[in-house]
Amino acid sequence: MGRAVKLSLFIFCALVLAGCASAPPRHVDNICHIFDEKNGWYKDAKKATKKWRVPIATNMAIMYQESGFKNTAKPPRKKILGFIPGPRKSSAYGYAQAKDETWDWYKSKAPHWGADRNDFDDAIDFIAWYNNLSVKTLKIKPSDTYRLYLAYHEGHGGFARGTFNSKAWLKATAKKVSSRAARYQAQLNKCEDRLNSWWPF
Repeated sequence: MGRAVKLSLFIFCALVLAGCASAPPRHVDNICHIFDEKNGWYKDAKKATKKWRVPIATNMAIMYQESGFKNTAKPPRKKILGFIPGPRKSSAYGYAQAKDETWDWYKSKAPHWGADRNDFDDAIDFIAWYNNLSVKTLKIKPSDTYRLYLAYHEGHGGFARGTFNSKAWLKATAKKVSSRAARYQAQLNKCEDRLNSWWPF
């Protein structure tokens, strides 16, 4: 096999593996299946929870709602005249859908200067960090996924002002996130011992 052919095959395989690594999990409704499929995700999620004291299930449920576990997720574009693609609604990007300014704030305060929004370990740490701030600033219980999601979506100032009260759709979404977190926690209770046997530290 020629050198050029070998190089082409190597590049092709690398691209395929990279695509598989960044693709969303196949079974997003079961957190045990997610962690079984995505090597390293449980370790990263557990590390973030240990650091910021917010449950794995809550952080993962928020991530699912924000991006569907898509590492390059972006908000939809606005439509000009109903059909011409315009600018995006915000600079939100990646697993956590963090905006540019919020991500920069996280990198300086966490601190985590090398963090990337399209890396799972950085994104799950960001979500847990932000939830921890909500717990401290807004006196929300770490287990209160409903209010943590409202604070995540509206920001701490918006939550304190009660901006979500006029958004029935957002409160309905927060209930869905809370229900997903409860399901994730029930599932995790059944498989976490096994997952911990893989990652003892």
